[in-house]
Amino acid sequence: MSDPRPAPLMLRGMSVYPGFLDRAAQELLVERLRDCLRAAPLVRPVTPRGRQMSVAMSAAGRFGWVTDRQGYRYEPRHPDGQPWPPIPEEVLAVWEAVSGSARAPECCLINWYGEGAKMGLHQDRDEADFSQPVVSISLGDAALFRIGNETRGGKTESLWLNSGDVTVMGGEARLRYHGVDRVKPGSSTLLPKGGRINLTLRVVT
Repeated sequence: MSDPRPAPLMLRGMSVYPGFLDRAAQELLVERLRDCLRAAPLVRPVTPRGRQMSVAMSAAGRFGWVTDRQGYRYEPRHPDGQPWPPIPEEVLAVWEAVSGSARAPECCLINWYGEGAKMGLHQDRDEADFSQPVVSISLGDAALFRIGNETRGGKTESLWLNSGDVTVMGGEARLRYHGVDRVKPGSSTLLPKGGRINLTLRVVT
């Protein structure tokens, strides 16, 4: 992370910072995340309709995002009843460098994508203040990310997000539908067993 804020690429109002984190910074983040996951293990949540998601999830910070038969929402505790661990300082540093927000993130959602995992098109709208951006950090295997419009349907655009890339969805991009169509197995050597970790930082309240 030599330059704290290099010029981003723009895709439908979303800022994309390719290679924002170098290999050493990525490896350090993975170590910090292992500590988080020991305190708050990954779970495979189910949707309100009872479908198990292909992505495993955990979180750090004041809140974690959960889904179950009761709906989608933020909760102050892991499903096992323990509070979420604090957001690592190295993750907060990325937010401070690119978010443009005076507020600190209250949730760092940790998503793990194994082979075959994907995330359907969705909006991030469970937060109280849409003027606050969502910052995403990609670690591990490359993912085909797709972004659309503020309503379902219509033309979408896609790009590959590689390990170390950072994106910011704020302003006109904040409520755009987006998702991950697929992950390219073996495209990164960062995670010993492969897969992709995606961190998303949000202000919840």
